[in-house]
Amino acid sequence: MAKYNIPINNWPKEDRPREKLLRLGEHTLSDSELLAIIIRCGRHGLSAVDLARRILRKFKTLRNLSHTDPGQWEEFRGLGLGSVKIAQIKAALELGRRLKETEVKLSRPRLESSADVAGILMPRLRDLKKEVFKVIFLDSQSRIIEIIEAGEGTVNQAKPILREIYHRALQSFAPFLICVHNHPAGNPEPSAEDKKFTQQLIKAGEVLSVKALDHIIIGNGRYFSFLDAGLI
Repeated sequence: MAKYNIPINNWPKEDRPREKLLRLGEHTLSDSELLAIIIRCGRHGLSAVDLARRILRKFKTLRNLSHTDPGQWEEFRGLGLGSVKIAQIKAALELGRRLKETEVKLSRPRLESSADVAGILMPRLRDLKKEVFKVIFLDSQSRIIEIIEAGEGTVNQAKPILREIYHRALQSFAPFLICVHNHPAGNPEPSAEDKKFTQQLIKAGEVLSVKALDHIIIGNGRYFSFLDAGLI
């Protein structure tokens, strides 16, 4: 699409991102056009699409937009991109990340490997700046009953308390569970605290007849499975 240094409302209708989306479908729009719909309007001779292009040139990918600091947006504030619009962009990206997890909860697929688990939760967890601890509860056929968030921080700081995890498992009549958390630095190798927690998790499950099948750590495009490593 040609570059227009004029407001989008003055573009030919067939070139306007919102009208194009409604006419042809969202899958036909470029990243910059989709981002422009959220931004809505530009400033200082820049259309919303031109502003979106500048943003993507700086951050490279939509994924990179989702884990930015406020200071990284400073150069765009003078172009009409205030805190409200930045919040709208980040909210839209977060909705996209949550979509897969929501679809999984509704479809209740069977989990047969650590790769299945990573495929579900890596898009959600790999870009977070804090450690988030999740628990997947499974039925006797290894199908998902529910996925909960059990804590935020490290396994030490967030204290995903074993009693609460297993209390929820018993409430859900879940014979199996899988614990998952992320390492924001990107390296999924387990810490000493991760290993200690995993052993406590296994022992607590043995007492309550709820088996901890795995503890998976999500990094940047990689993951570590205690089961695959022979540590469970």
